Amino acid sequence: MIFELIRLQFLKSVRSTSFAKSVLVAVFLGFLALLLLSYVLMAGLFLGRIVSELAEGQDPIEVVNSSLIFFFLVEFMYRYFLQTLPVIELESLLHLPIGKRKIIHMLLVRSFISPLSIIAVLLFTPFGFLEVGAQFGTANALFWIGNIVLISWALHWFMLWFKQRYEDSLIGVLIVFAVLLLGGGSTYLGWFNLGELVQPYFAWAQASVIPLLITAGTCILGYYLAYTYYLKNAYLEDLSKEEEAKFVNKNFGFFSRFGLAGEMADLEWKLIIRHKKSRTYLMLSAFFLLYGMIFYNNPQYHSEDGGFSFIFIFVGVFITGIFMIQYGQLFLSWNSGNFDFFINRKDGIAALIKGKYLLLLSVSCLCFLLSIPYVFFGWKFLLIHLATWLFNAGILIHLIIYMALWKPKPMDLNKGAMFNYEGVGAAQFLMIIPMMVAPYVVYLPFSLLINDYAGLAALATLGLLGLLGFNKLSQININRVMKNRYEISSSFRQEL
Repeated sequence: MIFELIRLQFLKSVRSTSFAKSVLVAVFLGFLALLLLSYVLMAGLFLGRIVSELAEGQDPIEVVNSSLIFFFLVEFMYRYFLQTLPVIELESLLHLPIGKRKIIHMLLVRSFISPLSIIAVLLFTPFGFLEVGAQFGTANALFWIGNIVLISWALHWFMLWFKQRYEDSLIGVLIVFAVLLLGGGSTYLGWFNLGELVQPYFAWAQASVIPLLITAGTCILGYYLAYTYYLKNAYLEDLSKEEEAKFVNKNFGFFSRFGLAGEMADLEWKLIIRHKKSRTYLMLSAFFLLYGMIFYNNPQYHSEDGGFSFIFIFVGVFITGIFMIQYGQLFLSWNSGNFDFFINRKDGIAALIKGKYLLLLSVSCLCFLLSIPYVFFGWKFLLIHLATWLFNAGILIHLIIYMALWKPKPMDLNKGAMFNYEGVGAAQFLMIIPMMVAPYVVYLPFSLLINDYAGLAALATLGLLGLLGFNKLSQININRVMKNRYEISSSFRQEL
């Protein structure tokens, strides 16, 4: 039966209308995966030397043991965004006269065959034999390596369960945020060093087989957890049920004040919440609100006279406009599946564009409000965020949308966002130029001739002027869509 399932999957791939395209994509991704894995292997071979250079005078094994928890936190994050679920395959097999248990076992094992599953092996096996083995013996090195690898594999099974159980709910978002904050943020902010707390366990693993047995049991438990959950919920109506995310079927009250454009903004919000790709963009925007933690507390970006680095302007633009930048760059591609509906409605195009403007401005305002706690690092950061937010809302939003309207492409909203380039064209890559250049064209002359705060005032003033002339500026993009609406509609009918 296992070979029969493999044969069915092979026939499904070969008979696909996009088989040639899939093969080319698979070859490219395979080459990319081999290249990245070779880098990981090289890092593993030289890990001991790298650690010795970075932590001079310290035992490399102790340094690695105290840092392993952060590797697993990073693995948790990239597995959350990159690891795929076998739900689609389940839906295509459940109606066949095949035992459900066999299907689930086959799909879980298939999901394990991935480059993600050997990253820990490639990275820590050379270090284990070269460093741990030389000091504690080959057997203890195997215990240590096996412990790390089994933790990585346990994360694989746990993530299969976690994403299917909580990905579409507010609880899942809060858990991911908590892992990020308590894991990396606690050490960065000096609350407590998580690496030092967990280090004794990995030190124990290099001297005893007991931690290896504990981790093996955890890995088996993770597989059982994923297996039992999929077995219990492997019904089409359960796998395709509506998401449980908060506000999924509710309206934002203040949008109703803006008439038809407000209704379009409400519909756009529901589109974001209900679809996987757009929801991922929303979550990434929330994560990037922490971007300032990298720069604002770093002494090398501060001067003794109280000034600040030019990089802070880009950080402010990025934090207060991250959703506008990410979601706005695919401005109409989000509606590629129902664009014809708006063409055939009176004022439908204008209402759609105005609704998108309203939503982007509202979320950008929310990002600014959420960034206010950065005032903890100094009042100047609040002024930076205020000035850059006004510039985003008054000027940059129009530039982003204008470039996004250059030959928009269709995309499938139900696919993941990672390594998915549907809807992405040359405009999305060129968009970074006005985003990075425009704020500095305004800021630098005043900053260099007068001072930094004069530059911020210039950004804020131009942003306010843009807000005062918002209707006329937005009408430029509305007219552009109206002029090219049939060409855009035709491009959206292309096969993905």
